[in-house]
Amino acid sequence: MAFWNLDTLRLEEFRPGILSKAEIGDNLIMVVMEIEAEKEDRGHSHNYDQCGIVVDGKIEMYIGKERRILTSNESYFIPSGLQHGWKTFDESVKLLDVSIKDS
Repeated sequence: MAFWNLDTLRLEEFRPGILSKAEIGDNLIMVVMEIEAEKEDRGHSHNYDQCGIVVDGKIEMYIGKERRILTSNESYFIPSGLQHGWKTFDESVKLLDVSIKDS
């Protein structure tokens, strides 16, 4: 599919507490995620760059030693290999995330 409307896009369970829809091309992956309230990823890293934008809601993210609370229309960029994680608050958050396809 070449076009998405984020207001009507049907998301499916990715893992408990996270709904998503992914479009996987030859080189890129684009994912919409909706993460439930009070969820946390304590940290991980991977060997590809990743970036995204908060579509709706609020999330605390850390990238390396930097920590920030992001809200709608704020974006993030995570360089390859850098430890990062997130946590949600009392409401769900919706993200649009893009990364290079891991080969």
